[in-house]
Amino acid sequence: MRRFVRRSGLVLSSLAAVLFLATCASTSAFEAFGGTPDPTALARSPAYHDGSFVNEEPTGLKVRKGVGKAIGHFLLGDEMREPICPLPLVDPSPTLATPPHSGFRVTWLGHSTTLIELDGVTVLTDPQWSERASPSSIAGPKRFHPPPLALEKLPKLDAVVISHDHYDHLDMATVKALAATGVTFHVGLGVGAHLRRWGVKESQIAEHIWWEAATLPGGVQLVSTPSRHFSGRLAARDPTLWTSWTIVGPKHRVFFSGDTGMTHFFTDIAQKFGPFDLAMIEIGQWDPSWSDIHLGPRNALKATQMLSSPRLLPIHWGTFNLALHPWSQPVEEAYVDAVADHVKLLTPKLGEPIEPTDDPPTPPWWHDLPPMASKCP
Repeated sequence: MRRFVRRSGLVLSSLAAVLFLATCASTSAFEAFGGTPDPTALARSPAYHDGSFVNEEPTGLKVRKGVGKAIGHFLLGDEMREPICPLPLVDPSPTLATPPHSGFRVTWLGHSTTLIELDGVTVLTDPQWSERASPSSIAGPKRFHPPPLALEKLPKLDAVVISHDHYDHLDMATVKALAATGVTFHVGLGVGAHLRRWGVKESQIAEHIWWEAATLPGGVQLVSTPSRHFSGRLAARDPTLWTSWTIVGPKHRVFFSGDTGMTHFFTDIAQKFGPFDLAMIEIGQWDPSWSDIHLGPRNALKATQMLSSPRLLPIHWGTFNLALHPWSQPVEEAYVDAVADHVKLLTPKLGEPIEPTDDPPTPPWWHDLPPMASKCP
């Protein structure tokens, strides 16, 4: 018996060692987890209390089915959470070679990654080019599609904005590649600690609290605006500030939600900076149980109205499987409800540049894909 116990202990120890080494290797020796913010530097934010950031409106998980049923649904649910056919991709390079005639162009590159060209500046949001939304290169949610534009083919950027530090929004490999271009990263307070750990120069890091603005070329204002979410890359809960972003130019204005639940701040943002030409708001990878921290399609349309924007470009869908719903359900619900809500829904294909104020036709391209397992078109 003692020999069996010793052998079992050796096996478990060996397995633990292998797991540790695999984790270490696949996370770049734990570097992907990021850095630890200096608590003394965080106190300048009114949202920082007792060692963590908090939302003004209470948030919580509403598990209506019970924990056991929720876990069972997660593991055994039969929803088509990933597309079975390749998604249509557009190479935006030819269009990006010339400036937008309207002065305002947006290219959705997948999930919450968008390229915004507004009144002479070019801004990239939540850049995620890696194969997985994970600290690990061998485990974690995998992309449905390759990025429609290679990193090295991006135009010259005036700014990169990061909404928060979750892995599907802050990707170490992408940040390192972009840092080599010399671009400045605009992030919520505390997120700079991750960038410093990854070798980004201090001169390229601008940390913001809510309502804090930076001036880009041509007098374009980049403003960190409130959102309702949470943060953290490992064990620490809410160690960095989450934020939405508002870009205000001489002629055009756009709102980028990042991840957020419903909040009264949408009205405040509209009063300060609206009306907007376009709201880019998350609709997918959500669940009714998470409604305090993720909008979903119904609330995204409501938020668009609160923001005084006639147009909504849905983001945070179509790239990763991070929830329980069918992959195209959020955009289909938004498509059905947008007309009744008097919101112009813009649904370009991945990589397709559009000039929102032209109100371009964007047919529901996902309708061309099979809703269930069947042959691809």
